[in-house]
Parts: sequence; structure tokens; C-alpha cells
Amino acid sequence: MNSVSKSDEWSRRRFMEGTAKTFLGVGALGLAGSQARAALGPNLGLPGRVGAAKHVIYLYMGGGMTHLDTFDTKPGHDNQGQTRTIKTNVPGIGISEYLPTLAQHADKLAIVNSLTSTAGAHQQGNYLMHTSYEERATIKHPGIGAWALKFKGRMNPNLPGSVFVGGNSRINGGGGFFEPQYEPLAINDPNSGLKNSRLRGVNQETFDHRLQLASKFDQEFHDRYNVKQVRAYTQMYDDAIRIMKSKDLQAFDLKQEDEMTRERYGDNAFGQGCLLARRLIEHDVRAVEVSYGGWDMHNNVFISAPERCAVLDQGMAALLNDLDRRGKLEETVVVLTTEFGRTPRINQNAGRDHYPKAFSSVIAGGGIKGGIKYGKTDEGAENVIENPVKIPDFNATVAYALGLPLDQVLYSPSKRPFTVAHKGKPVLDLFA
Repeated sequence: MNSVSKSDEWSRRRFMEGTAKTFLGVGALGLAGSQARAALGPNLGLPGRVGAAKHVIYLYMGGGMTHLDTFDTKPGHDNQGQTRTIKTNVPGIGISEYLPTLAQHADKLAIVNSLTSTAGAHQQGNYLMHTSYEERATIKHPGIGAWALKFKGRMNPNLPGSVFVGGNSRINGGGGFFEPQYEPLAINDPNSGLKNSRLRGVNQETFDHRLQLASKFDQEFHDRYNVKQVRAYTQMYDDAIRIMKSKDLQAFDLKQEDEMTRERYGDNAFGQGCLLARRLIEHDVRAVEVSYGGWDMHNNVFISAPERCAVLDQGMAALLNDLDRRGKLEETVVVLTTEFGRTPRINQNAGRDHYPKAFSSVIAGGGIKGGIKYGKTDEGAENVIENPVKIPDFNATVAYALGLPLDQVLYSPSKRPFTVAHKGKPVLDLFA
């Protein structure tokens, strides 16, 4: 009898910890050991934006997206190489021939051609773009999704507040020094749905009976040790059970979409990730990041760039089209960004190397003014010559679109002060 009970208890705890981690983005051990919490400090006064967006979809191009072969083409210049420029649906705005579908959505895009940074290595650039802070060994800084959750809270109590979609398990822009519940739920394959979301080996009646027994067994312990960390365990398990029974879990099931819709996004992980992002936003998930790597094109850029761009073009265009058609674009900030650009001058391997000095990103929705290019590089796309935008400024613009208090100080557990975009200032000219 005792051996069976211990076995059941061990299985119950292992299952519930896995379920809680899947649904809530936390681990039971991490939660129990995390006693330090971010503390609120002074608000220095910059007001939040009225009518702010509710959601953010962050499309991250890992490896360094080439700006000359996407959104900052330079027709006729030697640096351009083989990539041609095509017209868009906005007179006077041209982009790469590799993005023909997005060209028909240029009226929704604010293309920022004047981003500039000093972080020329992947890890450092990735971290800076996600957090606005330089990487430190002593602290992890939160990303924009975590800040949005911290200030605005979860919208749907039955789903995680933040989700990361992509194959890179080393997520930058996670919960940082915030509490464990601000970590994003990570999904490697958007087609696989959620793990640990169904009962294994028992039916619902048996599972409920075991939970009731476990609750009785634990009651004396809870009464004796009615402290914060014990209550946190109980709340975590209760949340996981409630979420398991919620119909909102269908948001993760792409099979709910018809075949034509799935084909429009593309038969690949990024396209299906964009579709999943749309579904999650519609179910009131606050923040979704979809990661798409492979942009580190030191060799054969004119072979690799068209392949990457084709996937990006189809997935992002389908996402923008659906959000607009369903009336969700104005309340959703869609961000397309990367850690740095690629060298304008083509190297001896017909590729482009790391280039943080000048690069491009895109913002759409959420009150952003569409159909514009902001900032400018010189004739060879080598130097920013008009309206430079540093990475903290870019992130402050996203945060402002979300209505986050840019000057609100939060103290880390080590009592150091931080704000959502460091010292960045929003580019107000991008807003309608």
C-alpha cells in the first residue's frame, strides 16, 4: 500500500511539474527556489500611449538579415550585386525582388532603414536586440514580452502570457530577472502542439480521485507551513489543472485550420509559426516570438537570400493579411528584426559578413504609420546618413506602441534599476 502510494505521488508530481512547465512557462523547482522578486521603483514621468496595442508578435531573423537584399536595396550600386529592386503598392517605395508578396503589403509597413549598433557578434547582438542591454555575466535582462506581461498582465488566465516558437532553445529575451511566471512557453515545432497536455495512463475519473487523495494527504503540511512558497506550489498545480481542462488549448492545434489557410502561410516551421502566432493572439496571448534562423550568409548570399526570403515573404504576408482582415492588426504590433545587417561589400566567397553599423527592421500594426521608410543609408548602404535609430530606441518604439511605461524603474533582486528599453527614446514619427 505504501509503495503504491509513493509511486502514485511521485508520478503525480512529475506529471504536474511537466504540465505546469508546459502550460505556465515555469518549473516547480525553479519556482520554489525563487524568493527574490523585481521591485517597483519610481516612474520618471513619460506618459504611456493612449489606445495602445494589446499584443506583440516578434519575428526574429537569427543570424543577421541582409539589408541590401531585403528592405534597403541600392539599385545600380556595385554593393547591390545580383538582387534587383521591385515596386511595392506604395509609390516611391521599393524593396527586394525576393519579397514580392510583402511588396503588396507595403502600405502596412514602417521600414526602418537606419538601425545602427556596435554589437557585431551573434550572441551579443541577439541579446542587445531582445533586451536593450549589453550582456552581463551577473544578470539576465527581460525581453519585451516579459515587460509587457509585468506591466499589463495576462489577458487569458487559461493560456500562457508569452510563447516562443522556434528551434533555438537558448532563448534571449525571456523573463530575465523577473519571476518564473514571466518566462515564455517554448515550442520547438508549431505543428506538434503542446506536450504534457493530456492525461497519460489514467482516465479523468481516476486522475481526479488521485488529486483528491493527494490534497487530503497534503492538507496537514499546508496547514502547518502556510507560507508563500508552499502556496505558490499549490497555485501552480491548480492553474495547470484548470488549463488542462480549458477549451482554449485548441489555440495550439493548427489542425483546426483548413488546408488552404495552412498552405497560404507556407509548409515550413516559420510559416506555421506565424499561423500559430495569429491563433494565439486571437486567444488573448499577450506576446509571441517566432524565430527563423539561417541568415548568417558569409557564402553565396545570392543563393541563400532568395531561399530565406521566400519563406519570410510568404509567412509574414499571410500573417499581416489575416490580422488586417480579422480586425486584429491595429491592436497587435508586428515586429520583424534581427541582430545586425550584412556587409554591403560582397566578400570573396560571394557572401556578406557581419555588419552592425547599418541595417533594417520593420514594424507594422499597433498604431504604426504604414507605407513609409524611416531613416536612410548612403548610396552604398554602408553608413546611416539620416535619422539614426539605436537598438534601445527601436525597442522603446515597440514598447511605446504597447503602452508600456518607458520611464518606470524596476529594481532587480540585486537592487539595480532597469527600465523597459534602457535609455532608448521612441521614434514618434512612426506613429499615425
